[in-house]
Amino acid sequence: MEAIIKINNLSKQYSKSDKLSLNNITFNIKKGQKIGIFGPNGAGKTTLISILCGIIDKSSGKVYYCEEKEPYNFRKILNQIGYVPQDFSFFPELSPYQNLMYFGALYGIKKNELKIRINRLLNILGLDHVIHKKIEQFSGGMKRRINLAIGIINNPKILFLDEPTVGIDVQSKKAIMNYLEELNSRGTTIIYTSHHMNEGQEFCNQILLIDQGNLIAFNKLENLLKKYNENSLESLFLKLTGIEYRD
Repeated sequence: MEAIIKINNLSKQYSKSDKLSLNNITFNIKKGQKIGIFGPNGAGKTTLISILCGIIDKSSGKVYYCEEKEPYNFRKILNQIGYVPQDFSFFPELSPYQNLMYFGALYGIKKNELKIRINRLLNILGLDHVIHKKIEQFSGGMKRRINLAIGIINNPKILFLDEPTVGIDVQSKKAIMNYLEELNSRGTTIIYTSHHMNEGQEFCNQILLIDQGNLIAFNKLENLLKKYNENSLESLFLKLTGIEYRD
């Protein structure tokens, strides 16, 4: 299967006095994969996703999208990708409906089609009963689900998520992960970061480990466990990154 994203020798340095946040990283992502990016705090996970989404610039290296022969132009791929950041990306004083109408319009989705998508998404994510209430009144789990809805309103081919289930209740986590499985079954490629090792072990079919800006492992989980003689993603993570506390 052809790679949907190719990353070649990707590096990022925020300033000349800083160490490299990403150091010469190379890997390919194939269509339909569910890739979990794991690493200690400050490893470069968010930096990597932010570059792939076009939010920040790389320092060097190349990124190719969807079999393009030239390095990607973010404007050309905007409608093909979705991004769910760790920080909430909505207007809390507005309702889910108002937020999704706003973000959907930015993608140029026609009003009637957008209304259909909004109603369907909020129903699937268990938020149809609060469609016109202010988000600032919602629980953390409900806000996470709204964050997800905004990130997928454009029906992306590739979805990036940065800690999508951090700090939420079990029910909201299950709703989010179930819907991600549904999206993937329809062909959406998913790349996400998480500190939840059990969640990653159950959900992902590819594991990418980075530490101090370096790619230290990228393969199917079962292959990595066999290679390093470990029985869980957590034990593999500790073996490859160390057990010391990180700042």
